[in-house]
Amino acid sequence: MASEASELELPLVQDTELTNCMRLRVQSLQQRNEKPQDGEKLLRANEFVYRVDFSRQQGLRFERWNVVLEKPGKVDIIGTSQHWTPDLTNLMRRQLLEPVGVFWKKPDSPEVECNEADALEFGERLVELAKIRKVMYFLLAYADGLEPAHLKCSVVFRV
Repeated sequence: MASEASELELPLVQDTELTNCMRLRVQSLQQRNEKPQDGEKLLRANEFVYRVDFSRQQGLRFERWNVVLEKPGKVDIIGTSQHWTPDLTNLMRRQLLEPVGVFWKKPDSPEVECNEADALEFGERLVELAKIRKVMYFLLAYADGLEPAHLKCSVVFRV
């Protein structure tokens, strides 16, 4: 008899080293007064790189996003199809996935809101990507006073 389905919760973990490397790329271009490559996505000051390490790759079904914002503000979670390696190829705009998960909290509300259709579609894309990779990278863009310290985020799958 098959056992009852269980949940697997995978946190989005800030990748400080990769964020710093991408910021150095911006700084290097500025210092040399050069332009980015055609189509290159440069990290802005409000964007940070996060990662999810898939401890399991098969048999996942997207269940929900767990997003906790400790204060009002907005965060865009942008998946990337980029498979970063130590040689750190530049991130190109065509490697940014659609749709974007947008989560926000209004000043007078205890609840985190989102566009549920986009969040669901984004989560379902993660299941497909999990089948072919152990790690997935994300760009998180903070707005309206929100910062990395104010966010706890994970993705829950049904196994």
